[in-house]
Amino acid sequence: MVINYLHKIGWFIGLVLLQVLILNNVHIAEYATPFLYIYLILKFESDTPRNTLMLWAFFLGMAVDIFSDTLGMNAAATVLLAFLRPTFLRLFVPRDTLENIVPGVKTLGATSFLKYLVVSVFVHHAMLLSIEFFSFAHIRTLLFGTIASASLTIICIMAMEGIRKK
Repeated sequence: MVINYLHKIGWFIGLVLLQVLILNNVHIAEYATPFLYIYLILKFESDTPRNTLMLWAFFLGMAVDIFSDTLGMNAAATVLLAFLRPTFLRLFVPRDTLENIVPGVKTLGATSFLKYLVVSVFVHHAMLLSIEFFSFAHIRTLLFGTIASASLTIICIMAMEGIRKK
């Protein structure tokens, strides 16, 4: 149990540092920025209580916000993701495999994991960029930024899954 939490804290620190030191400075075509820190929330065990997951999500998002000077935007979007995550797991994971698994390509299969990943990332990015824009006056820019950032994040997460698989 303690080893599991130490492992999660290591991932927490590593993903926050990766996000704030490197990935926040990556802007492909001025629209796409990968938000890889949500990988931690997506990889929690399926039987993790929602309140515990939301607490981890809040601290993860707030850590990114503190170092990025974004005033709670990442925290709000990450808490929403943590709140909806159990629902997404129930939607895309077969019921017989839902007991105490860590979502991944190895445990869910590529198709189920990709569905879960795409919906989760798009919800997170839609919330985050909607808060950032705080207006629907430039809806095309908002939609393009959401699609571009989410696509880049999905590619990065699938690459991490491929690396971790071996």
